[in-house]
Amino acid sequence: MRALAILVLLAAACGSAPSVEAPPTPRTPADPVDSPAAPAEATPIADQYREAAEKIIAAAVADTGAWDKLSHLTDRIGHRLSGSRALEQAVEWAVAAMKADGHESVRAEKVMVPHWVRGAERAAIVAPVERPIALIGLGGSGATPRNGLVAEVVVVRDFAELDRLGSQVKGKIVLFNAVMTYSEEKGSTYGEVVQYRGRGPARAAALGARAALVRSLTTTSLRTPHTGQTRFADRSEAGGKASSIRPIPAAAVATEDADLIARLAASGEKVRVRLVMNGRMLPDAESANVLGELRGREKPDEVVVIGAHIDSWDVGQGAHDDGAGCVMVMQALTVLRKLGMVPRRTIRVVLFTNEENGLRGARQYAADHAAELPAHVMAMEADSGGFAPRGFEVQGSDKTMRQMADIASLLQPIDAHRTEPGEGGADIGVLAGAGVPLLGLWVERSRYFHYHHTDADTLDKVDPRDLARDVAAVAVIAYVVADMPERLAPAAAQ
Repeated sequence: MRALAILVLLAAACGSAPSVEAPPTPRTPADPVDSPAAPAEATPIADQYREAAEKIIAAAVADTGAWDKLSHLTDRIGHRLSGSRALEQAVEWAVAAMKADGHESVRAEKVMVPHWVRGAERAAIVAPVERPIALIGLGGSGATPRNGLVAEVVVVRDFAELDRLGSQVKGKIVLFNAVMTYSEEKGSTYGEVVQYRGRGPARAAALGARAALVRSLTTTSLRTPHTGQTRFADRSEAGGKASSIRPIPAAAVATEDADLIARLAASGEKVRVRLVMNGRMLPDAESANVLGELRGREKPDEVVVIGAHIDSWDVGQGAHDDGAGCVMVMQALTVLRKLGMVPRRTIRVVLFTNEENGLRGARQYAADHAAELPAHVMAMEADSGGFAPRGFEVQGSDKTMRQMADIASLLQPIDAHRTEPGEGGADIGVLAGAGVPLLGLWVERSRYFHYHHTDADTLDKVDPRDLARDVAAVAVIAYVVADMPERLAPAAAQ
């Protein structure tokens, strides 16, 4: 939940997606891997690694290890919210799996994470008609009174409408009905509407609202609500002073129910809704980041990070967000090890904990490894789902962009060679201040938000052949950057 910072660095801690140009027509799973196409521009780096890249791609697309790992993570462990026993089972499994694959320096590094528990939830329209509402609480939501609450709903499309209403929302339920759209030309508008989930309930609470509802962030719905994090402790809009607002009940509703409420309200009748929500915060819990390495043969102290987040929301199985990313980076390392391809520098897998509702794992990694951050050559994040790879978003200097376009040309055989400026990802974003170039895996994204943060994010939505190509893309880029004679240009270089 890349949520996901793929469109934006997710301040609301939800996997995010890049708003990109129209993707090419996706390959069908049966399509063969093509022969390398001649690059359009000079590729001095890629020219040195073309044979190695072909070898990696061939091995990765024939390998089922990522799918096998994802099957275990999703079917045997399941969803993995911070503070849950399932997350710690996932941490234990990841440590054991990387040790079994023969990786070096495999360990779990302690992180204290927030522990929010959902509890029972239900909602219904009680006037002017009676209808059940498909609802799911937002992470960090407060609770209703034990027997619930009933209040009138005020519908707003944006913060400007909320501010115009001002004190008129006191004692009411505010519904943020901002519609998310998708087009092949521009991608999704997730980055524009996620603010209503992340900050909307707190802004409504500040005006005296009793509860807040948010239209689910999706373009396609079968009455499936989408969860995500909301924040009540934040920076004020003006002046930047720290502020904290007592949490109110806050939930996402299916788009169909948001539309129904909006239509009823537009008819001039008062819409009243009953909410019962028992979400609560518990004391911080112990979790861990999981690390494993393929140690470099010449410059082992220089590090290329390939990362993903091991936690998920407490719905579905966390298959696309971000189980797929975890097994991609784990298996990329394993493919290289099986091939005996040890690069000059170290490639380090980092499975970050608590991306979805806190980014504690990312911050703890930066603190624990502060002394070696100058030796981080690059960090790559896979948090955009397990769909067919298309390329990489690059966060770095102009020289970094040129180098990555050169290297990514090696992925033309699997149609994953595109590069464009963008955000690396939520977890690795903490490394940008140290001048580390960042990459975010860019995949075909037209269906990602069908499943994002819902009960529908399950293993059956992942194509094993797409996943294998993702492994190939990650492995090729990681190997070349770790092995090339010169370090990748730092983010600050021009």
